[in-house]
Amino acid sequence: MPKRSDNITAGAERMPNRSLLRACGLTEEEMSRPIIGVVSAHSEIIPGHINLDKITAAVKTGVSMAGGTPVMVPAIGVCDGIAMGHIGMKYSLPSRELIADSVETLAQAHQFDGLVLIPNCDKIVPGMLMAAARLNIPSIVVSGGPMLAGHYNGEEVSLSKTFEQVGAYKAGLIDEEKLHECELGSCPGCGSCSGMYTANSMNCLSEAIGMALPGNGTIPAVHAERIQLAKHAGMRIMDLIANDVKPRDILTMAAFRNALTCEMAIGCSTNSVLHLLALANEAGVDLSLETLNELSAKIPNICHLAPAGPHHIEELYMAGGVPAIMKELTKRNLLDLTLPTVTGKTVGENLEGVINRNPEVVRPLETPYSETGGIAVLWGNIAKNGCVVKRSAVAAEMMVHEGPARVFDSEDDAIAAIYGGKIVKGDVVVIRYEGPKGGPGMREMLNPTSALAGMQLDKDCALITDGRFSGASRGASIGHVSPEAASGGEIGLVEEGDIIAIDIPHSSVNVKVSDDELETRRKKYVPHEPKIKTGWLSRYARLVTSADQGAILQ
Repeated sequence: MPKRSDNITAGAERMPNRSLLRACGLTEEEMSRPIIGVVSAHSEIIPGHINLDKITAAVKTGVSMAGGTPVMVPAIGVCDGIAMGHIGMKYSLPSRELIADSVETLAQAHQFDGLVLIPNCDKIVPGMLMAAARLNIPSIVVSGGPMLAGHYNGEEVSLSKTFEQVGAYKAGLIDEEKLHECELGSCPGCGSCSGMYTANSMNCLSEAIGMALPGNGTIPAVHAERIQLAKHAGMRIMDLIANDVKPRDILTMAAFRNALTCEMAIGCSTNSVLHLLALANEAGVDLSLETLNELSAKIPNICHLAPAGPHHIEELYMAGGVPAIMKELTKRNLLDLTLPTVTGKTVGENLEGVINRNPEVVRPLETPYSETGGIAVLWGNIAKNGCVVKRSAVAAEMMVHEGPARVFDSEDDAIAAIYGGKIVKGDVVVIRYEGPKGGPGMREMLNPTSALAGMQLDKDCALITDGRFSGASRGASIGHVSPEAASGGEIGLVEEGDIIAIDIPHSSVNVKVSDDELETRRKKYVPHEPKIKTGWLSRYARLVTSADQGAILQ
């Protein structure tokens, strides 16, 4: 049977191509085998990626063991934590599109027969998955694994604590010595940050949707089992090629429903909503925000990892990982167990023999944290196309809230006001012109949410934005407001002091202003232009769609 790589290796016409492959050190035997693109996002600036050279080497070993020819090619990545709070964060979400485009480019230009995708952190995982769906050649994901929890002040902590302690310091609740102690103890080594933030959410959902082997989301980065997983992923790609199993065979509507069901049970980052919408678009699946609320209404939330609770990814790993969560969901037939996965087995077959080893970390379905899912979509007169909140990380007293709007046209202005003590109990902080187009780039805003938490205002104040929040954010942090202000969305019509009414249980968020008054304001409203007018972000602002469509490019 012809291989894709025959386009660069077979026949007299491809002699020049082969000569260049020989220059790379490939032998006749290697060129005769399936050539596997091992796409590695290894770098020395992202804690989650500094160990990917070892994962890459293990994958290559697995591919070779199974009779393939592995070829490592690169991918870029942005560390959201390092990019947080300055212009760098504007590049994070847009990098997802660059990653997808570059993986497509490398795979098509060199006609790889299959791909082993090695991401770990936030936008890299969905960017690679999007490319796999777009290319539709046999592909498998294996991440670098989560970081172990840190230790500070006698407790286990993760990255979210560092940001919250800045707020505590600004409020005079801790001194500089404690701030430094937190800095030293929070992030002990390699891996994706140890809470249920975006990176770990996407690595767990890669399992749930069937594109990664069991353990991908939770085996710690420093464990030998992570290297073994990488070797098995390298071996599995050869079976996927032999059986002609392609991403779109796996990425069906039913698989997305399984992934969303797990998202609700786990309490994943709100960013996973953006990424699943974008991935569905690449896979040709018609996924909408309405589907999220349909599932959220009936899927119990059974896991509270940081920032929603005290547990970290390593504890989920020891409890049985994502399979333990999925096994609980089978008690009410909440998953489609017939679907194919990259293991070569169905979802149901993968779950045979799985047990929940720690009901404190993965609660039994009979005693959930809540009967509804960890993510909720809200609609209202300032979010006509929807907005998203991580319901599982919202305090009970903030599920329903009314308060005066404190309006800011950038994150920078909002954080200055928060640090300056100008936000008081009851306020609803509105941050606009931070959406995909208006930012441009839809910055994560962990600084303002963490500042409020550190100042102990997270149970008294809400934040609403057309931008987005980090997976490390907690509290009534409502993001992805669509349409965004820069596109003429109603969030741009909110004025200082307007009363904002939030009702998460009833999926609503509204400004308590009459329709007539909003229409009067609309007639005078002129949206601000994007803040950056040169370079890649300028092109991005012209091409990007709204958050309710996954912030994809058109």
